[in-house]
Amino acid sequence: MNTPAKILVIIPCYNEEATIVDTVERLRATCPEVDFLVINDCSTDRSAELLERHHYPHLDLPVNLGIGGGVQCGYRYARANGYDVAVQMDGDGQHDPAYLSAVVEPVLAGQYDMCIGSRFITRQGFQTSFMRRVGIRFLSWLIHLLCGHRVQDVTSGFRATNARLTAYFADHYASDYPEPEAILSATLAGFRVGEAPVIMQERQGGVSSIRSFKSAYYMIKVSLSLIIDRLAIRKTKR
Repeated sequence: MNTPAKILVIIPCYNEEATIVDTVERLRATCPEVDFLVINDCSTDRSAELLERHHYPHLDLPVNLGIGGGVQCGYRYARANGYDVAVQMDGDGQHDPAYLSAVVEPVLAGQYDMCIGSRFITRQGFQTSFMRRVGIRFLSWLIHLLCGHRVQDVTSGFRATNARLTAYFADHYASDYPEPEAILSATLAGFRVGEAPVIMQERQGGVSSIRSFKSAYYMIKVSLSLIIDRLAIRKTKR
């Protein structure tokens, strides 16, 4: 990806000792021109030790903030340091940095304020489990109902934002499971949200934050949060 734009890749990390080094090294090999920052969210395994040993740029959070709080720290860092584009990419090996340009280029071209890497456009690669796909389709339908905008892969954590939306997320970002809520809040705030096809892999290690016994709780909590967000956020145009 040859571009003069200043790009930061935000990599949230919680107990990713099995994958974080490989994730970072693949990113450095594939996209050496971008900067990256690992957000270590109080990992209890050897993640912090590995980040120090390899001298990776990282933040060690003093308390566990969850995925939303960790990523928001990355957005604040990107805003403070004047990055043109901020990219969220998971530390578990699911997101292939070969597709970084696919999510960044529509943002740089001014097509979208946020571009989400979607596994459901071409339906190639890892498609997650049947029950999770059902849940994702439901959340996609609910977001469309609440704001009139359709996004297929609403839980994808592979996404790029321009400087304006990065600044917005630096101050307004959900703390628990923020991906669906970020789509709704950005759309209601007048930002343009779109998708680009990517191929994802199955998680290479660690444990998902959405485990099976929490799936029902996750769906109820996110659905209620989306409805509350719709009531609280005035829809605007930009």
